[in-house]
Amino acid sequence: MASVSQAQRLCHFRVYHSPVLAETAIEWLVTRADGRYLDGTVGGGGHLAVLLDVLEEGAEILAIDRDPEALKETAGRIGDGKRVVLRQGPFADLARFTEEEGMLPLDGILLDLGVSSFQLDEPERGFTYRADAPLDMRMDPDLPMTAADLIADESEEELGRILREYGEVRDARGLARRIVKTRMEAPLERSGDLRRVVEAGTPPHRHMKVLSQVFQALRIAVNDELGQLEQALAGSIDVLRPGGRLVVIAYHSLEDRIVKEFFRMQAGACTCPPGFPVCACGAEALVEVLTRKAVKVSQEEISRNPRARSARLRVAERLARERAE
Repeated sequence: MASVSQAQRLCHFRVYHSPVLAETAIEWLVTRADGRYLDGTVGGGGHLAVLLDVLEEGAEILAIDRDPEALKETAGRIGDGKRVVLRQGPFADLARFTEEEGMLPLDGILLDLGVSSFQLDEPERGFTYRADAPLDMRMDPDLPMTAADLIADESEEELGRILREYGEVRDARGLARRIVKTRMEAPLERSGDLRRVVEAGTPPHRHMKVLSQVFQALRIAVNDELGQLEQALAGSIDVLRPGGRLVVIAYHSLEDRIVKEFFRMQAGACTCPPGFPVCACGAEALVEVLTRKAVKVSQEEISRNPRARSARLRVAERLARERAE
C-alpha cells in the first residue's frame, strides 16, 4: 500500500470536517500499533485519517456514526483495502457493534462529541441559526422527531427545562412562554422563525450568545446526546482490554461534566454518604484516569479552527483485573 503522509491525509479530510486535537487524541489513544480501535463518532474521518497513519497493517478499526452522509463521505475517502469497518448507528450501541463485528477486546475507543463542521455548514440540516432553513437538527435522518416537532409538541414547562438544562439559557421559562405564544399563531418550522422569537425578547448585545444556547439545547434534546453519551460510557469499559484506553473530546460543560464524573466513579470513588466511619459501597477501581485536568486546544489550533476553542479531552485506561481487585 502506498504511504500517505499525515499532513496529506488531514488536508484531504478537512474538506469535510476539521478534526479537533487530532494528533493529541491519537497519541493518547494508541498503545499498540497492531491493535483494535473504535472511532465512535467518525464524522468525515478526520481522526480516522491520523489513526490510519500510525497503525500497522494488522490493526483493525471499527468506525461508527449516526449520520449516513458522514459514513458515505468517509467511505469515499478511505478507499479500498483499508482495515476499517463502517457501521451506521449511535455510539451508545458501541458494545453491541463491537461484539457483532468480532472485535473484542478493544485497545482503544475514541469519542469526539458534538456536531461536525459539515453538519453546521449544511443549512438544510437546520443545526445553525446563521441560515434560514427547516428546523431539523437530526444527526440521524431516521429519528422520529425534528427540532420543529419538539417546539410544536412540548409543553411550556418541558421547553423551559430543555432550554435551561441543555442550553443554560438565563431566562429559559420566559423564552419558552414566548415560543408557546408564537406557535399558537403560526408554527415555528424554520430557523429564521425561531431566531425572530429569540431576538425579540433578548437585548441586541446578547443575540448571538442566546441563539447559540437555544440551538444547542434543541439539538441535544432532539438527538438525546447526553443520554447517548451516558450509555456509551457505561458500555465502554467492558469492551476494553486491560491497558486499553478511552479518549473523549467534549465541547460543552454538560458533556464534560458527565465524562469527568464517569471517570471519577470508574476510578473507584467512594459513594458512601459523608460521615460514614467505614466505606460500605464496595467501590472498585476499574480505570486509571490519565488526564489529571482536561487537555485543552492550543492557541495555534484555535486560530486555524475557532470552533475548537471549547474542546476538552480526557483519557482513562482500563486496569488489569488483578489491579482492580
